[in-house]
Amino acid sequence: MLKPIVPFEPVFFEEIPMGDEWIAQVKWDGVRMLTYFDGQVVQLFNRRQRERTHIFPELTEISSFTSAKSLILDGEVIALGEDGKPSFHEVMKRDGIRRLERVKDVMQLVPVYYMLFDILYYNGEFVTNLPLKERLELLSEIIEPNDKIQLVPAQNEGQTLFEVVKQHNLEGIVCKNLTSRYIINGKNSDWRKIKNYQDVIAVIGGVTYRAGVVNSMLLGLYDDQNQFWYIGHVGTGKLTKNEWREFTKVIEPLKIEHKPFINSPERVKNAQWLRPLLTVKVQYIEWTGGRSLRQPSIQAFVDHSPQKCKL
Repeated sequence: MLKPIVPFEPVFFEEIPMGDEWIAQVKWDGVRMLTYFDGQVVQLFNRRQRERTHIFPELTEISSFTSAKSLILDGEVIALGEDGKPSFHEVMKRDGIRRLERVKDVMQLVPVYYMLFDILYYNGEFVTNLPLKERLELLSEIIEPNDKIQLVPAQNEGQTLFEVVKQHNLEGIVCKNLTSRYIINGKNSDWRKIKNYQDVIAVIGGVTYRAGVVNSMLLGLYDDQNQFWYIGHVGTGKLTKNEWREFTKVIEPLKIEHKPFINSPERVKNAQWLRPLLTVKVQYIEWTGGRSLRQPSIQAFVDHSPQKCKL
């Protein structure tokens, strides 16, 4: 079997690079996923090297979209919301499954799509040292898209693509240098993400209630000294009433008497403090001058290490 790796990551930029050496692709709001096929076994692993093969079995039918003898592919697994746009909340209904017996039923409710944008390994050899231009050409040659597997188009005009992304309120774009190599466990400015809106994975340090059900979360992030700072509260977003009720039950064993934050939240009255163990992805407009999130909106609960949720 092929050993899982940590994928190459883009760096955040505000300006879209110009020049013939740059292409731009839509940044899909989903779950980063790598496919490993050693010629016999197909496996899926996320960016944290956690296996997801049995969570997304419909994406493992390798012969349905390639005749390669072996490969490693990089891409994003997405699910669509009712508006037809990629929804992180929806894809987490699949990625968050912990009981495998539920997979078959949830597959019918939440279909997913695999958006492929790179190839690392092909027919027994790593191709990470090839320039991106050649890797994309190879990917196009060996992948036959179907109803579940798609190739992410590359555009020459990053600004034009970004305007389309803004019109449809998508997450953003990733600009990539056509000469770039794929650096395993790397991160540099050869890949640049430009976001239409911001998001952060934050830690839940407290809650408030209405009629016995949690109606808002008090969020925090850690600094480099491992101090836990309050960054704002959020009560809106994509959680359903049932998910709020279930969350109310989940936090029962996490209740504590003293606030876990080093600073004082504005919503101290009637707050119930929690051990900072649960994490949630939050979308927001910007940071305010007081180090808090402006207009935060809950996207989904995520399985993430609290200590890695940094300011």
